[in-house]
Amino acid sequence: MKTLLAKTNRIFLALVMLNTSFVCSPSVAQDMGCEPCCGEAYTLECQTVYEERKITCYRPVCETVYEERQVTRKVPVYETKKMERRYTVLKPVRETSVREERYVVQRPVYETQYRDASYNVVRNVYETSEREERYTVQRPVWETHEREERYTVQRPVTETSCQSYVRTVMRPVTTYQNQVVDQGSYVNQVTTMPGTKSWPQLRWMPAQQTINPATGTAQYVRPGLSWVTTQTAPQQQVQQVWKPNLVTVQTPVTSYQPQQVVEKRPVSVTRMVCEERVRKVPVQVCKMVTEERVRKVPVKVCRQVVERVEKQEPVRVCKMVSEERVRQVPVTTCRMVREERVEPYEVKVCRYVDETSTIRVPKTVTRQEAYTRTIRVPKTVMVKKPITSTCDSCS
Repeated sequence: MKTLLAKTNRIFLALVMLNTSFVCSPSVAQDMGCEPCCGEAYTLECQTVYEERKITCYRPVCETVYEERQVTRKVPVYETKKMERRYTVLKPVRETSVREERYVVQRPVYETQYRDASYNVVRNVYETSEREERYTVQRPVWETHEREERYTVQRPVTETSCQSYVRTVMRPVTTYQNQVVDQGSYVNQVTTMPGTKSWPQLRWMPAQQTINPATGTAQYVRPGLSWVTTQTAPQQQVQQVWKPNLVTVQTPVTSYQPQQVVEKRPVSVTRMVCEERVRKVPVQVCKMVTEERVRKVPVKVCRQVVERVEKQEPVRVCKMVSEERVRQVPVTTCRMVREERVEPYEVKVCRYVDETSTIRVPKTVTRQEAYTRTIRVPKTVMVKKPITSTCDSCS
């Protein structure tokens, strides 16, 4: 049917083209026996006209479909078992006995003596005088100047550019993560314990020379008894200390990492263009002028005078006399006896059991989606146009 219509259209167009070449003029009408006239002549012209048509097209569309799968994995199951541990301990057995101990004690004997406690007194004597002081001051002087100031204004300019649009897609990525595990143990460590301080005791101190902090003068200290504190020797002790041993282990970790996809879109951007301009601004400048002046300042001077004050102080002197005494001291003896003990304890045992689970696996499926589009089809149309002609006889 379409082929027949195409042939018919071609024959019609050929006939039209033959008719367009024939124009009725007065001379031709006279030769053909027609009456001459000054009538209008017509010609046929071909013009192309576009006709809108709607057609149905297909485009591919991707969809994500989840497929269920059966997965078998090993699951740990923990069980507790009871066991016995036999070990030997040393049990202390203490025995007490009495022994005789002789010791020497110091018995104090007090005596009264007199010592020289004379001291110096420092007295301040103030004197007032007057001195001349020269100083410099800054006096401000104001001057007006005119300077050029350049400033920038913002002029808007609109431009069309392609902007990148970033879309994020999550994809699984397997990485290995380092974990630090402590595999240390206990070790023996020797620590030093400081000695303990004893109570103050009276001891004989030899003669010595000291500095008086109030006056700064050297003074002589006579020999005598003084309270002295002693400290015992330090002791060493063994302790169990944990010594760490850090070991790095790699563990696989699966995570979803975002991946960016870039798409370009046209965007109208309005940006501000900087334009520099100049203007004159009056400026006041302050100039400081140096000026010297003289003033009288009162000065107060302090002078120290040393005065001696005589003083005798009674001093009670304690003299220690040795005396021997006897006391009964209980002595405790400890001996270790071996004893066997039984300790129950629990052990956690792990075994693996198969476990089946269902997971959903994503799968991409492509299907054809229909949509309607409008197109313009060219079509040829014959148009009749008049031709104006004038005869010689009529003119």
